[in-house]
Amino acid sequence: MNASDKTDTLALTYGALLARLWLGARALQTGIEKYAGTTEIERLTLVDGKPNEYGLMETVTVKAYSSENYKGIPDALEATFSDQPMIPGFMLPIYNAVLGPALIILGVTILLGIASRTSLFVLGLLYISLTWGLILLGTAGQSGVAWLGTHMLIIIAALALHRHNRFCILKKF
Repeated sequence: MNASDKTDTLALTYGALLARLWLGARALQTGIEKYAGTTEIERLTLVDGKPNEYGLMETVTVKAYSSENYKGIPDALEATFSDQPMIPGFMLPIYNAVLGPALIILGVTILLGIASRTSLFVLGLLYISLTWGLILLGTAGQSGVAWLGTHMLIIIAALALHRHNRFCILKKF
């Protein structure tokens, strides 16, 4: 093996790692965002970046994460999807409940390299299901379809680079 072969192997290893890290982080954060909401808090009004001396209060809206905020499918889309004959009515509540946790679990398994090939494959299937829903939205979902297509290409690249995936916990699957 010459020096350029070692360099190419290192580059492919780095490529596999970067693809896996990007896909894992993307899935994990997307799943976490399903639990995001806003809450209002009272705080002292800031003057020049410091709390004022007069006790003036203001209400500030801040982002907060909790299970009470969970929404796998946004309300606006849920109503649209419930009217779609291509989506069985009983499946929508199941999909709504499973989507966030599935993204979080897949994100963690991909980041850690736990059964990377299987995790990447399942993430690809999940993205295909999301694509199905966006296609049903018509022109409103076309940019999302293009983004998911890009994600699918990254998944395919990560799977193609799996032989060079050195940093993982369970490589066999």
